[in-house]
Amino acid sequence: MGEDELERALRDTLSRQVATPRPLGVDPAGAALRRARRTGRRRALTGLALAGVATVLVTAGMAQVTGPTGTGGTPTVVLGDPPGFTPAPLPTDPAPTARSGPVRAGIDLLVGGWLEGSGGERRALTGVDGVERAQRVHDQGGWLVTSKATAAGRTLWWVPPTDRGTPQVMLAAADAVAISADGRQVAWRDGAELIAAGVVAGQLIAPVRVTAPTGVVPVGFSGDDVLLRQPDLGGMSVWRRAGGGLPSSTNPDVRAVYGARPDGRLVGLATVGAARQPCLALLDPARGLAPVRTGCGAQPAVDGLGGVSPDGRWLLVNGTGRTAQLVDLTDLGASPAAHPAGPALVGAVAWSRAGVAFHVDAAGELVRVEPERVLAGEQPTPSAVSGLTTDARPVVVADVPTLPDGA
Repeated sequence: MGEDELERALRDTLSRQVATPRPLGVDPAGAALRRARRTGRRRALTGLALAGVATVLVTAGMAQVTGPTGTGGTPTVVLGDPPGFTPAPLPTDPAPTARSGPVRAGIDLLVGGWLEGSGGERRALTGVDGVERAQRVHDQGGWLVTSKATAAGRTLWWVPPTDRGTPQVMLAAADAVAISADGRQVAWRDGAELIAAGVVAGQLIAPVRVTAPTGVVPVGFSGDDVLLRQPDLGGMSVWRRAGGGLPSSTNPDVRAVYGARPDGRLVGLATVGAARQPCLALLDPARGLAPVRTGCGAQPAVDGLGGVSPDGRWLLVNGTGRTAQLVDLTDLGASPAAHPAGPALVGAVAWSRAGVAFHVDAAGELVRVEPERVLAGEQPTPSAVSGLTTDARPVVVADVPTLPDGA
């Protein structure tokens, strides 16, 4: 066989082998499907693992956010939390901080050069210092403020009812100053004269003058009449200025006047009997402060400090001990009912229109006396007043007990 024939035979054999189909040992489609399934399972497992890791990380992050200093809610706990993970406790709101200073309830205070109103308003009293007493003026007419006694005398300021105006000096270098309970009248001593005038929008109007006995000073009002006190609690008298008269003769038995009842009679301190025992008394201003009724069971102190409630039923006054007492004036008989009422008074008493008494104790703290609580056996406790310097005291502001007729 020649070379050419051998080559053709070989080519023919190979052609027939290629043309004849041979069974495959491995199914390509099946193999491809199986590979796809294995790849899908691996991706699914990988995704699940990544999702689990992400869940743990998110949970840990939530635990960080909702820790004690966070503001989140309850942490979400997921199965598979990392070892040692503990849900953080719920944050607790801080306990409310008590407001420093007293609770205001229908009373104004002068605190460190500021007037703090019962409604929360606060204004600076520019140029006002050394205050001893303060009184509201009726019909929201502002405030009258009196200084302590100094070598130059006393000063009286009028504080306008709005913060648009600054305090104005009404009197300066007065020997003594007294203000009516409604703030509409003022009496003062200037040298050898007693002077009384009305008050309208910070102006003194229609002044009346009279020569004053030596040492006599005005201490209060009974209607339009001025109450006068002899020096060293030597007795009291009445000056009926409306008729241009002179002060009446002194009643030596009357040592102090605490205030007026709605019927016009005054509640005061008078000495009774040969032993001159100090007793509470109802006084008639029309008859030279003559006692109408006395009650000696309460044993008040002779310092003259005290105040009568707007309805005339209660008297807050110092007792002979180191405490105040609340006296029921309903029946001022031989032994009026007196109840212990907390720390002793060291200055003025201011009654609110709601029938609550306020005063400042020896420590410079504010004392609130509610008759109903005192009757129930509770003792008033003082409250610290914020904003005071170490050598200053708050001053309670007397409210207008009732509006005058026609106001």
